[in-house]
Amino acid sequence: MKSNNDPGKEEIEEFFKNLQDKICDAIEKADGKKQFEQDLWQHHSGGGGRTRLIQEGAIIEKGGVNFSAVYGPASEDMKRQLKIEKDADFFATGVSIVQHPHNPMVPIIHMNVRYFELSDGTYWFGGGIDLTPHYINLFQAKAFHEKLKQVCDKHDVGFYPQYKKWADDYFYIVHRQETRGVGGIFFDHLNEQSLKKSKREIFNFVKEVGEAFAPIYTQLMTTNAGLSYSEEQKEWQHIRRGRYVEFNLVWDRGTKFGLATGGRTESILMSLPKEAKWFYNHSPANGSKEEETLSYLKKGIDWVNLEVQER
Repeated sequence: MKSNNDPGKEEIEEFFKNLQDKICDAIEKADGKKQFEQDLWQHHSGGGGRTRLIQEGAIIEKGGVNFSAVYGPASEDMKRQLKIEKDADFFATGVSIVQHPHNPMVPIIHMNVRYFELSDGTYWFGGGIDLTPHYINLFQAKAFHEKLKQVCDKHDVGFYPQYKKWADDYFYIVHRQETRGVGGIFFDHLNEQSLKKSKREIFNFVKEVGEAFAPIYTQLMTTNAGLSYSEEQKEWQHIRRGRYVEFNLVWDRGTKFGLATGGRTESILMSLPKEAKWFYNHSPANGSKEEETLSYLKKGIDWVNLEVQER
């Protein structure tokens, strides 16, 4: 039921815009060398966005923090992608982030928080955050999931198990039969009908997911950036980046939706790394750290209750 306390699209857009600012500031401070460069753009149907890119920093090799707020008549491609039967105007806003570090001991991270509404009153929130280590540190993977569970539990104790499984299923490279990383949480089409919660309550949850990003990732940046690595480990990073590219171009719904509906190509493909490699039928050595990492790239791992030691 609609309430006078429900957030409107203007409030939601403003929060996402401020979230982009705060996250960029936090990453710049943690990196300590480079700042984000901004590219303002307009969408062909209405609205636009701010693409921000940091490159060749002290820690981040290439990272993007994108904000957009676009609107207009729903195109036939959009209606087909979203299974919309009637003609309608749309409004969509959100923040999308991917960070690719120099050091293979620093994980890749992705986050997306978004809002979509139609002129007939239909709306939903979506988003998620997931971690893709090149070398899995079990202690850090467990801590990552513990922090996400804390965020979820504040709003509904059922959120974390449901959205953790959703992430396991979503961030899965089907043709490789492996997960993209250690997962996280993923959710979509959250509204009053799907959750039996008010729009304000759902927005508060999405806000907290977005605000969790900066402290989680800046800690991972500063903790791991000074660790030593070999040329062989750098090459393994490039191989794992190749898997990241495969997922984003073959399976990621957001990438396919953006390209199919006339989104801004440069901003959509911001998620791709600067360098990646593919070797034919590559297999890591038995007993290696690379093989250990592969052994944890599977669905259903109970990271929160995993018994690990800090290393």
